Amino acid sequence: MHTALTILCSLTPVHHYHHLRLARLLRTLSPLNPLSPLALSFSGSKTRRLSPFPPLSNPPASAAPSSTLVQQWADEPEGIRVDEEWDFSHSSEAESFNFDTSFQSTDLKRLNSPPLEVKELEELPEQWRRSKLAWLCKELPAHKPATLIRVLNAQRKWITQEDATYVAVHCMRIRENEAGFRVYKWMMQQHWFQFDFALAAKLAEYMGKERKFLKCREIFDDIINQGRVPSESTFHILTIAYLSSPVQGCLEEACSIYNRMIQLGGYKPRLSLHNSLFRALVSKPGGSSKYYLKQAEFIFHNLATSGLEMHKDIYGGLIWLHSYQDTIDKERIASLRAEMQLAGIEESREVLVSILRACSKEGDVGEAERIWLKLLRSGSDLPSQAFVHRMEVHSKVGEPMKSLEIFRGMQEHLGSTNVVSYHKIIEVLSKAQEMELAESLMTEFIDSGLKPLMPSFIDLMDMYFNLGLHDKLESTFIQCLEKCRPNRTIFNIYLDSLVRSGNLDKAEDIFNQMHGNGAIGVNTRSCNAILSGYLSCGEYVKAEKIYDLMCQKKYDIESPLMEKLDYVLSLSRKVVKKPLSLKLTIEQREILVGLLLGGLQIESDEERRNHAICFEFNENFGTHSILKRHVHDQYHEWLTSFSKPGDRSDDIPCQFTTISHSYFGFYADQFWPKGRPVIPKLIHRWLSPRVLAYWYMYGGHRTSSGDILLKLKGSQGGVERIVKSLKAKSLDCKAKRKGSVFWIGFLGSNSTWFWKLIEPYILYDLKDLLQAGGQSFDRMSETQDISFDSGSDSDDEASDYNDSDNS
Repeated sequence: MHTALTILCSLTPVHHYHHLRLARLLRTLSPLNPLSPLALSFSGSKTRRLSPFPPLSNPPASAAPSSTLVQQWADEPEGIRVDEEWDFSHSSEAESFNFDTSFQSTDLKRLNSPPLEVKELEELPEQWRRSKLAWLCKELPAHKPATLIRVLNAQRKWITQEDATYVAVHCMRIRENEAGFRVYKWMMQQHWFQFDFALAAKLAEYMGKERKFLKCREIFDDIINQGRVPSESTFHILTIAYLSSPVQGCLEEACSIYNRMIQLGGYKPRLSLHNSLFRALVSKPGGSSKYYLKQAEFIFHNLATSGLEMHKDIYGGLIWLHSYQDTIDKERIASLRAEMQLAGIEESREVLVSILRACSKEGDVGEAERIWLKLLRSGSDLPSQAFVHRMEVHSKVGEPMKSLEIFRGMQEHLGSTNVVSYHKIIEVLSKAQEMELAESLMTEFIDSGLKPLMPSFIDLMDMYFNLGLHDKLESTFIQCLEKCRPNRTIFNIYLDSLVRSGNLDKAEDIFNQMHGNGAIGVNTRSCNAILSGYLSCGEYVKAEKIYDLMCQKKYDIESPLMEKLDYVLSLSRKVVKKPLSLKLTIEQREILVGLLLGGLQIESDEERRNHAICFEFNENFGTHSILKRHVHDQYHEWLTSFSKPGDRSDDIPCQFTTISHSYFGFYADQFWPKGRPVIPKLIHRWLSPRVLAYWYMYGGHRTSSGDILLKLKGSQGGVERIVKSLKAKSLDCKAKRKGSVFWIGFLGSNSTWFWKLIEPYILYDLKDLLQAGGQSFDRMSETQDISFDSGSDSDDEASDYNDSDNS
């Protein structure tokens, strides 16, 4: 903790009198206009270094406040009207649900919050206390978080909960809600603190209305931990705050708060909250939204049982979600359609396309054609999805040529063809093994310049593999590498082809290439394929090495291969080798340290005996989409079963976790000792080139000028230790605080030296994106305002109340 600020000057009683009058004037005028010049000047001079001690002399007794804070609170309406017209922008993909313009929030019900009572300043018996409180109300909003806490700490000898509550309420009144929040958190750490439900509720509402959902949630959890049920307004505003944030995971949290509002609080949410949450659920592309079906059904149930108005898009959105499920519930869709008809709601184009999609998955040609005729009679423009679904439904009943006829009809009707249509028709013809037609359409697809081409290349290679045309498969593989970024799926198909055709030497080269490329990697399918080849050709020594790798990674061995392995292993080993005990390799340990510095989280049980590593990657970052596959492969043996995709699946989730294990205790104690990130005191020993490389790939950014920035959370002292250690390695850098995080910058030629050090450990497919001197757009919004030529930016978003190290 820094030493207290020195007193720059002593103030006379007259000066104190004027300060007190100014504070009273601001309290009187600022509620009328929070953005008035007076209100702005109150918090404008944030660079002044003022004494953390209030004035010691008392102002004249005649300086009593003319407009008290209690009166101002009483004058405010009891209910809080929340603006419900949120921005729910979503992907422009054709498969997203389109809402009618009439789907607006019209509920004007007021949300009542618990009354907050605060003593008037003039009611306090001691004049010196009134003077000190007035001084705190004036000074605290002008300070940064660390200074604010130091000022409050200097008042511990005399300040009471009643005093601190008055200061927090005053900060909220003048719209300095961040200062009010920090006063509240400081109060909670004092020995005299008793939980104040009304204060917590009021502060949570103000934080939520400013969309600061983390602070609002922190207060919400404080209320829950006290055994109290938050007010309806707190539930409502926190849910809306989550919905208004684009941060990954906020939609799930909004659903959780909404559910607890009903199940824990027993409240009946207003119509606008039902509609806002439902709209958020179906505003994503269908592939992502389909997982929210149960939540959408819960909202529908609540609307129905509450007797609230059911908008037509609620029915349409629910049918849309059902149409994306892997298993179609035809009875539920029919029930929803019947309810729409009973309510006099006409089936819109969106609803008809959703029903057509469901028919295509079921192979119900009769119903699909009836829906198609309805679309034609509706007079509206025919969407491209409708053609695609018709192609699919006819392919399901063995009519690929009809699908091709629909495709050509789509080209004539719409005058163009999109990527999804090409993907579907090539998939249909490849599965039907119509080789010449599939090849012709693939050529047409490539010449059109549309992308991505990868799904269609995979369909062609699967067709060639099933037909035993290994030469054509190889040429298609080579063509795919020239036009697309390679992935594991096409390598696995090519590897299977080489093994089946007996070309084991080339198969071995491809397997080693996959294993050596972190962006591709191997999986259960790859290992079983090469193991089958080795066993068939009598390469038993190589087969044992693959077996050892599969044991280490906990890959399942196919039963026929295991029978052969039992015999092979019995020739060289007395006992068949059991799966290896879990233990991190040196490479895995260094990767883990780099990811932890970049923001990886660790979850611990209550006794802190077992710990789980929580890997989370941002789907909007190009670097993360490549890095997540490599990390998933690196820690495959540690992952929970639900974190592993199927053998035939190439889709790695953006979030996956390891099993909870005591082995991670060292990393939890060093990096997450109290459930929050810290920088270990021995971090200087672990900053190897590989650690720095993975830190950069996971939590770093390259600016438009070619500089390299590394994101870091922790204390000022921890950041200084890292900077000192990097400079000891001849890596000159600067540290800059922005909000709750630090950025370590390698500027100019220093970024080149840093790149040369870590380049051998950067994934091949990420080198062009991350090389010093180029331009990357990942994290652009986070770093565009960072300047290392000045001091730290405003710490408004910081939540550290103690700058000392916790490690």
